[in-house]
Amino acid sequence: MASIRELKRRIKSVKNISQVTRAMQMVAASRMRRAQEQAIASRPYAAKSWEILTHLASQKLNVENLHPLLTQRKQVKNVAIILMTADKGLAGGYNGNVIRAAMRFMKERGQESASLITVGRKGRDLMVRYGRKVIAEFSDLPARPTTVDIAPITRLALDGFLSGEYDEVHLAYTDFVNTLVQQPTVRMLLPIRPGNIESKVMSEYLVAEEHQLGLVYAYEPDPESLLDTILPRFTELQIYQAFLESRASEESARMVAMRNATNNANDLASDLTLSYNRARQEAITKEMLDIAGGAEALAQTTA
Repeated sequence: MASIRELKRRIKSVKNISQVTRAMQMVAASRMRRAQEQAIASRPYAAKSWEILTHLASQKLNVENLHPLLTQRKQVKNVAIILMTADKGLAGGYNGNVIRAAMRFMKERGQESASLITVGRKGRDLMVRYGRKVIAEFSDLPARPTTVDIAPITRLALDGFLSGEYDEVHLAYTDFVNTLVQQPTVRMLLPIRPGNIESKVMSEYLVAEEHQLGLVYAYEPDPESLLDTILPRFTELQIYQAFLESRASEESARMVAMRNATNNANDLASDLTLSYNRARQEAITKEMLDIAGGAEALAQTTA
């Protein structure tokens, strides 16, 4: 059993840790609320972008010949993945879950040599450690990003796809469901496939396609000219929304992890305090027995 001095030192250390984790929990909770509001507010706009392409597809136009970003390659050889993780740890399973989802996707598709564009240090560090092909990395993005902050990532993905360097570009990020549930998601970014969305969070904002089939839309000046402007912005919007979802998921996971750490530290401090009181009581009892035994021995010698 540990000594009284050692138990006292451990109790002090655990209480200090609980104070740190409680402060981190409060900071994460504040950031989480702002990140959640931003992610949820932009979902309807991002979902409407999908509906625009669904409308276009419902006009029975040959969308693949309208724009290169809509053209599916006959043979997929080179794949790029935009992997979104956090710059820091202490976020529970947030980083590990999305990284495992990306690694599982690469293995199942036979694309273990896929090119990786990492957003966040944790994903970059692990992929480099495992010898994966990291072609670009972005870190220290602001907590409240704008499309200007996302533009370099978008340009890298668009240029690589249009030049034929990549046959497909995928997004690996974490969908924010609620404070306790964050869902790792890997979905295709390029080529854009109208009417198909792999995010359960975004799908609830979409209008069912069958309600649109009877509608006819007129495009001015023409679909080709509109797509030249819409599709690059649409791609940027999807990356932007994925980053907002990831940031909200990260702060939620960190808040929950710090809350659990604080509770565990308090429980450990209680257990250590109980052990400390028991050890102290045993020491006092032993001292009293020693005194009583010494007094008895002294009485016998003087009798």
